[in-house]
Amino acid sequence: MNDILASAGNNLLSPIILSFVLGFFAAIVRSDLTIPEAMAKGLSLYLLFAIGFKGGVSVSSNEFDVGVLMALIVGSLLSLLLPLLAFALLKIMTGLDNLNAAAVAGHYGSISIVTFVAATSALELYGIDAEGYMVAVAAAMEAPAIVTALWLASRGDSDSRMKAGMWREILLNGSIVLLIGAFIIGLLTGAEGMKDVESFIVAPFKGVLCLFLLDIGLVAGRSLLQSYKLISRGLVAFGVLMPVIGSMIGLTLALMLGLSEGGAVLLMVLSASASYIAVPAAMRVALPEANAGIYLTLSLGITFPFNLTLGIPLYLAASSALYS
Repeated sequence: MNDILASAGNNLLSPIILSFVLGFFAAIVRSDLTIPEAMAKGLSLYLLFAIGFKGGVSVSSNEFDVGVLMALIVGSLLSLLLPLLAFALLKIMTGLDNLNAAAVAGHYGSISIVTFVAATSALELYGIDAEGYMVAVAAAMEAPAIVTALWLASRGDSDSRMKAGMWREILLNGSIVLLIGAFIIGLLTGAEGMKDVESFIVAPFKGVLCLFLLDIGLVAGRSLLQSYKLISRGLVAFGVLMPVIGSMIGLTLALMLGLSEGGAVLLMVLSASASYIAVPAAMRVALPEANAGIYLTLSLGITFPFNLTLGIPLYLAASSALYS
């Protein structure tokens, strides 16, 4: 347990997370530090493309059998459906309007890469093996939640023209097209394609991510200064309750899929985490009216540290109890 908590502490002190802290601090103290809007959008587009492309390459690199296909289908359905549960809980536990509830809910169907990496490190520490294709499952869980969030946000629109073109707007949203399109490119070109663009996709990724989270920290901090009263006890409770519920759903499905203990832990983590890369990037583009101070505070300020410090040990203990 102490080793896992130490690993969690190291992740919290990574340059990526500290970049968010820097941006958040700069906003709270009202610094004039800012990222130009055009650059911020460019960072979002880069991350969406890189995440999608690497996910496609991951799938192409694994032997594609029925087990892999079922895991990918289950992961995609989880990402598609978990936001519906999150949305329902938010409406019961908080007073959020439909737009902000939808934006928050989308974060809880997608995944946190850092939480996934931390869980992988914890499994290695305990010598627990996991299916290699779980990386591909993580990639498959990035985009479907965004579709659900956009659908939830558009349901309450009173414009009949919006309703008539709702599905076209959702499915052809720029963020969805880029993420899925990049995934398909990675899937078709595979490892050879990755070699051609590795210097663009792999090496700069963490640096770009630091700048992206610096900007996200600025946006979250400044939004929070304007909307801190909206972070109610109900929202805080949701930020802890939703990952626990998601992890239990993930464990149940892992048992049904016949995953190993390590695979079950990783599916629990994927089901429990909240996105802080793909979905915030998509929400910035697709739902700019949604309050970033709410969804980023919940995903990065509550659920993320909960999963790293308490969630992963709990998920390990739960899976160990069933697999022992």
